[in-house]
Amino acid sequence: MARSQLIRSAGITAFAAVAVASAALLGACGTDSADTTRDADAISVSQPWVKAADSGMTAAFGVLENSTGSDVRLVSASSDVADSVEPHEVIDEGGTTTMRAKAGGFVIPANGSLTLDPGGEHLMFMGLKKPIRAGDSVRVTVRFADGSTTNIDAIARDFDGNQENYAPSEHK
Repeated sequence: MARSQLIRSAGITAFAAVAVASAALLGACGTDSADTTRDADAISVSQPWVKAADSGMTAAFGVLENSTGSDVRLVSASSDVADSVEPHEVIDEGGTTTMRAKAGGFVIPANGSLTLDPGGEHLMFMGLKKPIRAGDSVRVTVRFADGSTTNIDAIARDFDGNQENYAPSEHK
């Protein structure tokens, strides 16, 4: 092989090696896989249940676990069994327990969990379209701040506790 062909061949090989190394470096500098995880994929739900009710309002509960190193915000919910479903909180107003919509929704902490329970934060079903009986399965679709959604299938059960007042017009 002539010297000029050898230099040219070595140059092409070196260029190819630099191109491959550059692509690898650019890939390494790209977004981390945790950054591209949809919020819905980061959340798992355990112990989901809904309070059985004949009409009006009811609520859903459970434990939401976040497997990522970033907080995840649940901003809204819906279900075909109710006119609307909202994230709610329960507060103490001078000795009176009151529930209200939680502005901004719920934050599920990084590598942590959030428990939705009677007397605390919960998903409030308003305007039930049909009775929910103990043993029924109720599907709830929750939406996260990044726009992703996931479905939760909760079993209805009888529960008599936590009779709070409702403050529908308060959003703090």
